[in-house]
This record gives sequence, structure tokens and C-alpha cells, in this order.
Amino acid sequence: MAYDDGFRRTEAVQAVTARVLGSTGAELTAVYVPAEADGELQLAEMVGGSGVPYGLPTRYTLSGTSPVATVFRTGVPLWLSPAELAEYGTAGPPGTTGADAWNEAGAPPADVSLAVLPLGGESKRLGCLVVVEQTAEAFDDDRRHLLELHADQVAAGLEAVGARVMARTERRSLLGPGLDTLRGGAFTLVLRTGRMEADRQVLELFGIPPEQFDRRVETLLAHTAPDDVPALMSIVEPGRQPVPGQQLSIRIRRTNGELRWLTLRSRVLVDADGTPERMLGVVADASYLRPTADEVSIVQRLSAALGGTTTVRDVSRVVVAALRLPLAASRVAVAELEADRLVVSVLDPPEPADWPAFWQSEWRSEWPDTSCQSMPTLESVLRAGHVALWPRGAALEPGLADIGPGGLAVLPLPADGRIVGVCLLGWDEEHAFGPEERSLLTATAGLVGQALVRAHALDAGHELATMLQRSLLPRKLPSLPGGVAVARYLPATMGLEVGGDWYDVIPLSDGHVALVIGDVEGHSAGAATIMGQMRTAIRAYAVEGHPPDVVFSHANRLLLGMETDLFATCCYVDLDMEEGIAWFVRAGHLPPLLRLPDGSTEELRVEGGPPLGVAADGEFPLTEVGLAPGTVLVLLTDGLAESATVPLDVGIGRVCEALTAVDPADAGRLADELLGSAKRRDDDVALLVLRYDGMRVRPTRVRWAVWRLPDAVMHARRFTARTLRSWGVTEEMDVALLVVSELVTNAIAHTQGEVRLDLTLTADRLRVAVNDASPRAPAKPASVDWEATGGRGLLLVEAMSASWGSVPLSGGKQVWSEITLQPGERPGAADAPDAPDAPDVHRNGEEVR
Repeated sequence: MAYDDGFRRTEAVQAVTARVLGSTGAELTAVYVPAEADGELQLAEMVGGSGVPYGLPTRYTLSGTSPVATVFRTGVPLWLSPAELAEYGTAGPPGTTGADAWNEAGAPPADVSLAVLPLGGESKRLGCLVVVEQTAEAFDDDRRHLLELHADQVAAGLEAVGARVMARTERRSLLGPGLDTLRGGAFTLVLRTGRMEADRQVLELFGIPPEQFDRRVETLLAHTAPDDVPALMSIVEPGRQPVPGQQLSIRIRRTNGELRWLTLRSRVLVDADGTPERMLGVVADASYLRPTADEVSIVQRLSAALGGTTTVRDVSRVVVAALRLPLAASRVAVAELEADRLVVSVLDPPEPADWPAFWQSEWRSEWPDTSCQSMPTLESVLRAGHVALWPRGAALEPGLADIGPGGLAVLPLPADGRIVGVCLLGWDEEHAFGPEERSLLTATAGLVGQALVRAHALDAGHELATMLQRSLLPRKLPSLPGGVAVARYLPATMGLEVGGDWYDVIPLSDGHVALVIGDVEGHSAGAATIMGQMRTAIRAYAVEGHPPDVVFSHANRLLLGMETDLFATCCYVDLDMEEGIAWFVRAGHLPPLLRLPDGSTEELRVEGGPPLGVAADGEFPLTEVGLAPGTVLVLLTDGLAESATVPLDVGIGRVCEALTAVDPADAGRLADELLGSAKRRDDDVALLVLRYDGMRVRPTRVRWAVWRLPDAVMHARRFTARTLRSWGVTEEMDVALLVVSELVTNAIAHTQGEVRLDLTLTADRLRVAVNDASPRAPAKPASVDWEATGGRGLLLVEAMSASWGSVPLSGGKQVWSEITLQPGERPGAADAPDAPDAPDVHRNGEEVR
């Protein structure tokens, strides 16, 4: 029974010491802690002493010479035999002997031995553990090791009590309300054979009847929770020496199904050669590690937050928010595991300078990307699949140790029977891992792993939809002379994310450009397929040179012939970039929006026809509009303006207001502002913006019909020479004449019908184009034999041109070549010579150049 000295003990300290101290097997055990008044140690709890005719003082003066005060000041344990105890010296008030100070009622028997052990470290001394044995030789080496382990257990309990008192009085934390019980026992393990001797307390804690214990360590492992077996194995496997002061927290499953927390501290003894021989350990009840109300609330909040995440990045951010601040971690990293590589999704803090040199060297883009093989310890933890905690000074590779010099936690993230990722938490200052943290981190890891798998599946679906959409949409928009075009596409966030919205910008001949935006009904792979076919068809009809209404007529008949129930709305603009004249045609689509140079915005009234694929005899009237330089043209789909809660007219009004408020100087930013910040969309959105600036220097063009005469090439060269001289182009004259000769020769020799030569001069380029009536594209030979008399024409054109190509036209094709002109001022181009009514003839037998 406990010695009743009238001292008022705290309930928490009693709970820590009552059974731990009772399990030491000593005659009398006690714990002294600093008193509220400075300069004294007071008795907090005493266990044992049944039938013992002596007790212990209730207080010790810190400045005195008693064994308790000495150990508290020095931190060095004392192991006093009866003779040493009798000779220790004055331990109490002046004029008293050691015996008098020991017990005011009388001296202890001559065969009493005393052990005093410090509780806590140098930075924080918690008190002293006093053990009294009624034998002369009580403290052999094994007994000393076990008592030191018991002292560590008591110190850990006192620290937890202090943290909980602080939690109740100052803040709410992850810690629970307090300790209930802390029962303990001791064991000895022979490392070479695996044979174990355990007292009844240990067996009772593990739920093993004494008669069924076979002295094998595997029997204890069989009762351990599967998630904690690797941690226990790391302590009891041969050759592994526990980190001094480390406390291992494990869970065991009793025969009745009860899950119980235990704490274990151990020490390895070596033989004369330094080989690990035996392990001494103490196991104590740690039922105070059950989840507290605060822990449950944190897990509940984390679970609710993870339920709303849709991407891997969202999951990672939720984890950082849930763990870094409550645990006061210096660094948190969340990464997916792909094959043997870590694909980081979030680092906090995000700056490379805040992370170790190893991670900085792996920084490839936004986050580092590294192989697990470069960190064997991490690879081992992921393979085992259990939470691992390392205190300050643990022997780890720099890639891990530098993340948490003061402590490191590695959380494998399990899901579906495999490890899908990992979370790393590091502390710069020394961090003492409480067993509550292991409980919280283990629960967190399971939740995060499942959320990662779900988010990865959503990401994969989103990526598949995005890849499909991107493959059907232009990769980039062409550069336009006299304007800037930008486009944006956002998939729907609800339902299948692949839709039928599309846009296109198609450069045409003679400085024209076609702007197209459309929307196929529905959200499905079928809608996306029809969208791709319609975009391709409209581009092909436009490049052939058909006017906008004819393009729509052809596309309408094509969609009707596809035997699909889907229809498409579309808006098409043919814009002359030189003159600023635009021809609009609309098939059931939203009207375009214009932002005029004065900043006002209007909805353009454009005559419309039925959607494509609805009526075989549908008509698509043209609307002509002149655009002044500085005008912004906006084409959009209904997903931007209309939703389940916003009517179409209201949505169009909002877009117009946003268009009025944005500076058009940055077309990309203008498009982003029009999209807004809506995160959830019922429909996909396509947006095409053109800022028309007008052409500062308009291209100069001439055309000439090539007559099919034996000397047609000569006349084409003469016409070209006169034209280039009138334009002030002299340096590139020979190159241009060679290209004209080859292109006209090919057209005359290989086609029938009309042949036309077009020359276009821009600020830095000369374009030579020859139109013919054959739809067959020219074929460049793969190789030409040195004896061949032909086949070199296109090779010469390719060698002389900055670029060249062939485009189909209605009823034929156009083969073109662009020649780069030397920079510098050129005299103003005079009117080009008119095409003669009859071909020119030789003069004096010479060809005019």
C-alpha cells in the first residue's frame, strides 16, 4: 500500500507512478518532483512499504547534500549500498545524521540499499526516482539497467501529464485529457537465440496466459497490431541497438478483441567483444494513448476536407494545412509514388532555399523529382508500409536527415493494398515524438492514401479528357499581320469533362483570316468526335477559298450525311486584315461581341441561320461589318454566359461589362478576365478574342495570267522583273526569277487549264504564288540521279526559299514560295505593270531581266 504522509498528491502523478513503481519489485519506490516553492523537492508518490518500519521524508532541500538533491542537481544516478548510505553525510537539517534525515522516526536497517535516478534530461529536470531495497547487494548491472528504463518511462509519463495540463489551461492541442493508468513489467531477451524471459506484468499486458508463454519473441509479435510489427521488429531484431532514450509506442490486440496501447523502452547489453548479447526492456500500459476528442475532431475535419478534393494538388494542400501548424513542423512534403520515383505534388514552404541541397539539386520544374533509390532508408520504409519516426541525431542519409535535423516523420500513404505516396514531416528544433502523434499520423496516412487514389483517378480522367480535347483543338494560333488572336478553353467540372466546343483561326489567301467558334450538342466522346470532324471540314472548305456562306452550306450537308442525331452551332468570320472588312455568318450560335476603340461594347446584330445538321435546305446569310483599328472581336460559346442559375441575357450582359472594364492592350489578360473565376462549370467554355490593330503597311499585290505559249516562262520572268524593279526589290531579283521559272514551268508542264502568277510584297518578304487547275499536290523527288534531265525544280525552290508549300483551292491548288528580303528602307512601290493583252516578245533576241 502507499505510504500515507498527509502530502496532497496530484491525481495525474499518482496515475503515472502507482503501478510503474509497483512493478519494479522494490521494497519501496517513490517519485520526488520540484515543489511550487523554489528550492525544494516534494514527495509526489510512494508505493510499497507494506510492513516496512521506515518511510521517506516528504521534502528535500535542493541545496542540501541528500542523495535525492545531489542526483537532481547533477543528473547522475546514485547506487548506494548500506555502508555507502550510512556514510553519505549530512542529508537533512543541521545537526542531523544521514540516518536521521532518512527517517525522522528512526534509522533504516543496516541491510537497506538505496538507488536514486534523475527524471528528465539536462534541459528539463522533472524530478527523481528513489528505490529502496532491503538487501545489501540489490543493484547489479541488470537491475540498474532496468531501473534506468523505468525512470525513462516515468519521465515520459510526467512529460505527458505536463503537456495535458497545459492543454487544459492554455490551449487545445492533439493531446488528450490525461493519463489513466501506466502499468509496467520487465523482460530479458537473448538476441542470439530469440529466447525471452518476461514477468507476469508483461504477459498480462500482452494478454498471454503465463502457462501458454513459450518464451519465444514471435509469440509477442503475434499479438501486436500488424501496422506496428515492423517498429517492434526494429527494436528486437539482432544487431539493432535502440536509440538512447527512445520510447516505442505499439498497439496489441488482446484475445477479447480489445486494442491496447503499450510503450516499450529497451537497452542492449554487449559481451566482451562488443557483440550485442542481451536486451533488457520494460513494457508499460499506455491506455492514455487512446484517441482524444481533439484527435478525433482533427481526423474528422481532415476527412471532410479530403472529401471535397478533386485533384492530387488539392489533397496535398489539405494535408499540409492539417498537419504542419498543429504539429509545428518546419517542412512538409507530399509526393505520389510512380514506379521507383517520387512525384512531389506540394512542398511547404515552397521555396527551394528552404529545402536541403539534395532536394534543390533535383528541382526540375515547379517541384523536385527524385528516385527512391537515392534514399535507401525511405525506400525501406515505403516497402514496409508503416509510419517511421526518427529523433534528432538519427543516422540517415542527407536527403532525409536534412529535412528534419530535429526529428523526422515518414508516413507511407496506403490505399488498395499498396503504397501510393508518402508524406514527410521535418522539424529543425529537437522534436520529442509523443505516442499520440503516431496514432494521429497513422490515421492520417490511411485517409490521405485513399484520397490520393481517388484524386489520381479523377486527375487521370481529367487528363484523358484534356488530351482528347487538345488533340482536337489547335495547339497554337497563328501570328496575324495587323492583329492578335488568343483563345481559351475550359472543360466542364461536372460530369464528363470532354465536350463539343471548339475554336479555330485559319489564315487565308490575300491577307484574309477566318475565325471560327462552334459547339456540338452534348458532352460525350461522340460529341467530341463530331466536333473534330466539323472543325476539320470547315477548315478544309475555308482553305479552298469558299466564301463563308458556302463553307456553312458544305458543312451542313456533311453533318446531315453523318447519320448522327447531334447538331452543331457555329459562328464564322472572314476578316480582311488589310481593309478591316469582316463577313459574318451564324448558324444558331451566340452573336459576336465588339469592343469599339472608344471602350463601348455592343452585341453585334448578325443574321443567323439554323444550326448545322438540322435542315438540308438551310440558308446562312452574310452580314458585312467594318472594323476600325483598336476594335476587339469576341466569339464565345454559351458555357461562358449561361448556366443553370444565370439566364443567357444576364450572362451576356456580364460578359459585356467585363469586356468594357478590361484594358485591351494585353489580349491574353483580357481573355482571362472574361473567363472569370468560376470553379464549377456545368458546360465547357470556348472563347476566341481578336484585337484588330490594322496593318501599318499594307501588302502590295499584282496578278498576271500566264498564257500557254512556248515562251510562257520567259514572259512570266519579264513581268516579274518589271514588277520587282517598280517595287525597289533588286538584291533578291535573281532568286525570285529562278523561283518563278520553276513554278511556272511545273504548272505549264504538268497541268491543264488556267495558270495564274501572284506576287505579294510585304515589309520583309516577297511571296510568289502560282495557281493552276490541278488538285494534285506537287511531289518533291526523294533523290535525283546525276544523269537525270529533270526533277530538280522543287529542290531548287526549296533551297532558294525561306518557306514554301502547296494549298488546295476550289478547282485546283496554289504552290507558293516566300523569299526573305534584305532589311532596309525601300522606295515606295509604284503601280505594278498591268498584265499585257498579248504576251511580250523578244527584243533583239534577248530576254528582258
